[in-house]
Amino acid sequence: MPEVRPVPGTDLLDPLPLLRTEDTSEAFTQRLLVQVLEPAGRAWWSLFLISTAGTVMYAVAMVWIFVVGIGALGNNIPNAWAFPIINFVWWIGFGHAGTLISAILVLFQQKWRASINRFAETMTLCAVTQAGIYPILHLGRPEYAFWLLPYPTTLSVWPQFRSALTWDAGAVATYLLVSLIFWYVGLIPDLAAARDRVRTSRGRIFYACASLGWRGSARAWEHWRTGYLLLAALATALVISVESIISMDFATSQLPGWHSNIFPPYYVASAMFGGFALLLVILIPVREVYRLTGVITEKHIDLVNRMVLLFSWFVTYGYLQENLMAWLGGDPFEIRTFADLWGGHYAGWWWATVAGTSLIPQLMWSSRLRRSRLASVLVGLAVVVGVWLEQFTHIIPSLSHAFIPSMWRNYRPSPVDFMILFGSISFFGWLYLVLAKIVPLVPASDVKKLHQELSLPPKRAAAPAEGG
Repeated sequence: MPEVRPVPGTDLLDPLPLLRTEDTSEAFTQRLLVQVLEPAGRAWWSLFLISTAGTVMYAVAMVWIFVVGIGALGNNIPNAWAFPIINFVWWIGFGHAGTLISAILVLFQQKWRASINRFAETMTLCAVTQAGIYPILHLGRPEYAFWLLPYPTTLSVWPQFRSALTWDAGAVATYLLVSLIFWYVGLIPDLAAARDRVRTSRGRIFYACASLGWRGSARAWEHWRTGYLLLAALATALVISVESIISMDFATSQLPGWHSNIFPPYYVASAMFGGFALLLVILIPVREVYRLTGVITEKHIDLVNRMVLLFSWFVTYGYLQENLMAWLGGDPFEIRTFADLWGGHYAGWWWATVAGTSLIPQLMWSSRLRRSRLASVLVGLAVVVGVWLEQFTHIIPSLSHAFIPSMWRNYRPSPVDFMILFGSISFFGWLYLVLAKIVPLVPASDVKKLHQELSLPPKRAAAPAEGG
């Protein structure tokens, strides 16, 4: 009777494979580099034109703010922060999540990381770029934005280190640099693969320079893997520390609803939550457009949805802890702030937040919905919107109900607020589309290595020695 072997990449408890392909090695590489080597299709050009129009609207809104002033955003005392800081924290959370997803999975040697890590790392670069715009935008005097950086100056003009903007600028710049290096180092083998296969002379020159003379020797691979692991460890520590610093901008204040010691771990969990959700929103359409169903399988969608479900519970615990401590603390200003969330002016925003981040993700308990492409995208969109609303309900009500009741004001966003919000989303999409056309979103080297590992026959148990 012939030996029955399990399908590669499966086990008895979960029959979903990590990879589905019967291509040869060269055909496999060509398939993974298709969005770089082939001309852009109609779907890419349609999305590019839409995102370009939104980016132009974003630029117009920023010019209007610089000419008129930040009062055009609808900011009013006591709500002096409002949309800029909400959008900043929202985007920086996505940026942190992308690198943290990739770095943690590589440190734990998770095989399913191979097909999705480049999506997450590219998401980081695009999101952090959006976040870096908002400290400049919120200054009101963008021509003096360089004052935020500790550069050498004979006039001894140093940044005000007691300002949260100074720490935000330093954190974003450091994180962007480390994330860019981590992303680029992981790209080098794939850039070399594109160099050897691209048809145009300009493409060969570009990829030859970008791949830094990579030849794929055993020594080069050894140094590459060591450096990549070190960068993953550095990126993980940096993400946790930077996200904690961002959260401490709120937690170290005395405003009602902000001074909470749960903010640092809560913000890290919220960033991971939104990051996995946004990854689903990006991953599934790209999978369908470029026909990567053999590389990004239902197994990957299922696992990402499991992470969304897991982190929804971390975020829900944060909600429960915040509200419980407010009522048990007995501070009338704290109680008034949270009461306004439950049934006051901001109740609609709050319950929409709970629906998007706590209730809708519970649909992912169903294995059928976890593996459904449509359900995954819809739940991912609900979580992405819910995470933005979460920042709104954290920031605005506390500023609206400070310690002087005569100054309490309800915040209403202006049309310019929504222009910069949707404009930043368009600019994010524009950057992602451009990078997706230049660099492969699926790392061919990692996926081919995984394919080789899964294709090897299972090791047989050693036969017992005679007389044993």
